[in-house]
Amino acid sequence: MKVDVLLGLQWGDEGKGKVVDVLTPNYDVVTRFQGGPNAGHTLEFDGQKYVLRSIPSGIFQGGKINIIGNGVVLDPLLFKQEAQSLAESGHDLTKRLYISKKAHLILPTHRVLDAAYEAAKGAGKIGTTGKGIGPTYTDKVSRNGVRVGDVLGDFKAIYAAAKAKHETILKGLNYSYNIDELEKEWFEAIEYLKQFNLIDSEHVINNYLKSGKSILAEGAQGTLLDVDFGSYPFVTSSNTICAGACTGLGVAPNRIGEVYGIFKAYCTRVGSGPFPTELFDETGETMRRIGHEFGAVTGRSRRCGWIDLVALKYAIMIDGVTKLIMMKSDVLDDFETIKACVAYKIGDKEVEEFPFEINDSIEPIYAELPGWKTKMSSMKSEDEFPEEFNNYISFLEQELGVPIKIVSVGPDREQTIIRYTEEEEE
Repeated sequence: MKVDVLLGLQWGDEGKGKVVDVLTPNYDVVTRFQGGPNAGHTLEFDGQKYVLRSIPSGIFQGGKINIIGNGVVLDPLLFKQEAQSLAESGHDLTKRLYISKKAHLILPTHRVLDAAYEAAKGAGKIGTTGKGIGPTYTDKVSRNGVRVGDVLGDFKAIYAAAKAKHETILKGLNYSYNIDELEKEWFEAIEYLKQFNLIDSEHVINNYLKSGKSILAEGAQGTLLDVDFGSYPFVTSSNTICAGACTGLGVAPNRIGEVYGIFKAYCTRVGSGPFPTELFDETGETMRRIGHEFGAVTGRSRRCGWIDLVALKYAIMIDGVTKLIMMKSDVLDDFETIKACVAYKIGDKEVEEFPFEINDSIEPIYAELPGWKTKMSSMKSEDEFPEEFNNYISFLEQELGVPIKIVSVGPDREQTIIRYTEEEEE
């Protein structure tokens, strides 16, 4: 068996949670392989709305095993709040959720460090969510991290040593703080965490593969936020690309199967950083309003713009995408004209490759297509698609070189249309 991987191809917020939920019935195991509680995956079904931060989005499909992998950074307090909220709504996780012992813990002082570093940057701030993600990954790389498995040993001593290092840094930054109450709640959450299955996830996952179990790996954020290949330095602190699934779960590259790449029919971004196709006019505001473009975790409004095929082709190349999934097609229902960026103009040159640096000097070059001017949200099959929408899909497939297999026409799990080729129908 192989591990299929599901990734966002833009700057995050593509709708990964919904699609994982839709695909989960086809798998035995769903895993998260990177990121932390800065990633909010929104799911809607049966008239209810859920926002997941650290727990894999396969948790709602009964009987499926869900694993938080070693590449994830976990805040015990936020995890406890999330798990208790799901338990109150009838979703008991204790027997179906496993957590890697090698996942790193976000400490209370990591949150303080996050705020202190952002404050020190002034106008050059990255726009983090303030959840302590970056400082936790920094400690991981510098070999000063605290891991989930440490809670089974002399944890108070391990915690005290890490906290002391952070306090020295904060003193040097002259940053005032008080974490007494947060720390008390955090340690209560550590005790709560111990009731879950804390596992050597790399062994468990590979044994599942050997036994023939199917696995879906769920990415967080998006490819353009990858620490190596994203719009650096306005990126996250982990590898959000397909290769991150190997290191974030402990599986070999030859174990990767299908790679599902998710993108919106337009484009959004939260926080600071370059965005070549960003719209500052009524069109961008309309996208934001109709698409309810506000962060699931932070509530921050998302910047909106036309789809960027230069960036999307780059993401497809880096990730080795085999199947595409287009989200929020219905947001563009009322537009007379749909634009797609097919190249960048940089100085007097026209380029089609994603450059080393993205900045305000880039001018997007657009192709224009007629809009479909049809309400898509009630459609149940691709047979109902208007001609203009089919033309938009064909245009994208030709430009991107990968088939679009799933089209989302609304937030509910039922508003998902799977497209079939003639061979598949036979």
